[in-house]
Amino acid sequence: MSTIVFPDHHSAAADAEALRKACQGWGTDEKGIIGILGKRNAIQRKVIRQAYEDLYQEDLIKRLESELSGDFEKAVYRWALDPEDRDAEILHTAIKKTPTIDYRTIVEISCTSSYEELLAIKRAYQIRYKHSLEEDLAQRTTSHMRTFLVGLVSIFRYQGEDINAKLANSESEILHGAICKEKAFTHEDIIRILTTRTKPQIIATLNHYKDDHGTSITKHLRDEQSCDYVSALRVAIRCICDHKKYYAKVIRQALNRAGTDEESVTRVVVTRAEKDLKEIKEVYHKRNSVTLDHAVAKDTSGDYKAFLLTLLGN
Repeated sequence: MSTIVFPDHHSAAADAEALRKACQGWGTDEKGIIGILGKRNAIQRKVIRQAYEDLYQEDLIKRLESELSGDFEKAVYRWALDPEDRDAEILHTAIKKTPTIDYRTIVEISCTSSYEELLAIKRAYQIRYKHSLEEDLAQRTTSHMRTFLVGLVSIFRYQGEDINAKLANSESEILHGAICKEKAFTHEDIIRILTTRTKPQIIATLNHYKDDHGTSITKHLRDEQSCDYVSALRVAIRCICDHKKYYAKVIRQALNRAGTDEESVTRVVVTRAEKDLKEIKEVYHKRNSVTLDHAVAKDTSGDYKAFLLTLLGN
């Protein structure tokens, strides 16, 4: 469930005027910006952006970029975008990261988005960057990583809940043979299964794997190799099987490292706030014996902290 607290009724024109006022004068009224944008859902934010442009012939997002700075600016910028535009921007940043791409973020968005969401993201990506997502991804990757990542973003998975138990059993053996017997981590069947099967079918296959062989497939992968490609396989499996648990772990690692990883904290909070951040908070609390709100408040500061806590439902 969403953590956003927003009004059922609001005046887009009044919000636009208040945001204009917050951006004028000698100092920016950051609290005013947080109080409006942090408490509006995606539809309301879209209407506010349009009202602002109609009233002032100015792009609200560009104005916010010029007024704000640092992690706070990045969080507000991404939150102000339409969800598909935001994810397209996040993917582009991940692909262009140097010296190597941020494959974890690419796998994360690909495996946690529905067919409709991924299609909208790819359309937004083409409009923003004048290239296809697949084209840019293929240009920045090679070999099996290219095959796997391009496969994840290219496929349109069937969205049904049907499970073929016989297929799950046979493909769990295929995976076990490739990973544990042949040590062929780049086997085409591993990529085929993870990039084409439905999520319920993959989960059924991996459950068979664990039941038949006494351990999870991610443990077998972790035990054998530590290269980026194998790590990408593990991220995909975790996102498909239990993405809430995965996100809770991502944000815990981001907050607990020496020097907070604000990029990951922002990504998780901003992209999940209107989807399932409430459940992610519950998983985080259960696994860490501290609330996510408390952890974020402890490891962030200033307007950035205030904005994240607002999105977390405070």
